[in-house]
Amino acid sequence: MSVPPATHIARQPVLFLPHGGGPCFFMDWPGWEKLAAYLKHIARTLPQKPAGIVVMSGHWETSRPTVTTAENPKLIYDYYGFPDHTYKLQYPVPGSSALASRVQELVRADGLPCDGDSARGLDHGVFIPFMLAFPEADIPVVELSMGQDMNAAQEMRIGQALSSLRDENILIVATGMTYHNLRHFMSGSPQTDEVSRRFDTWLSAAVEAPAEKRNRLLLEWETAPGARICHPREEHLLPLMFAAGAAGDEAGVHDYADTVMGKALSGFRFG
Repeated sequence: MSVPPATHIARQPVLFLPHGGGPCFFMDWPGWEKLAAYLKHIARTLPQKPAGIVVMSGHWETSRPTVTTAENPKLIYDYYGFPDHTYKLQYPVPGSSALASRVQELVRADGLPCDGDSARGLDHGVFIPFMLAFPEADIPVVELSMGQDMNAAQEMRIGQALSSLRDENILIVATGMTYHNLRHFMSGSPQTDEVSRRFDTWLSAAVEAPAEKRNRLLLEWETAPGARICHPREEHLLPLMFAAGAAGDEAGVHDYADTVMGKALSGFRFG
């Protein structure tokens, strides 16, 4: 899937969006208002309406890179213990087998495998934030998996392989969370509040560093203060590596900062 070159088509940025906690924006759960407002503002910051979106979330892992190919992807309600109405949320966004094929073409050209999955739908790391960011549900979305082996360098490499899509009016989005210690987060435990702030400060400085240094620091994220406390498992952080790869040499900007349930959360934009 490509858009013919035209002077009025500007390069799309790359986004790392916090996706919140489960269906947090669609229930009475205070503390998420600032993130909801940030997500609702996203579309207005883009140079033009994207022709499609390629997204990686922290909720799909496979042994090989895989992209959704369904033209009408279902929703996967992969959250547990929430009110009944949150399992009836709808986001009837189209998929795009053409865009999925383009993703496969670019990843394979870089020497990596890339499978297609026509049955897999969109998980809540995609449809929950997108219901706020792109509420019209009229931009085709394909989701790309991350590796089960949690290989940060490979996610960055895949982002680099897909960077040219931005010049075809494709928006590249990563969703996750910059803090994801659920035991402390959901219990409201204050013992890691300061740790989350120190890690968030380090992470934000890393993202805003010059591209070469940024990528090196992000691949060394485990050396950051409190890294493994904030991310006992890194699946919600690795989409950021994908975003940084897709950013190329362009600068990162820390454009969302908040404290939710005592924990520091951030969002980033490249380009």
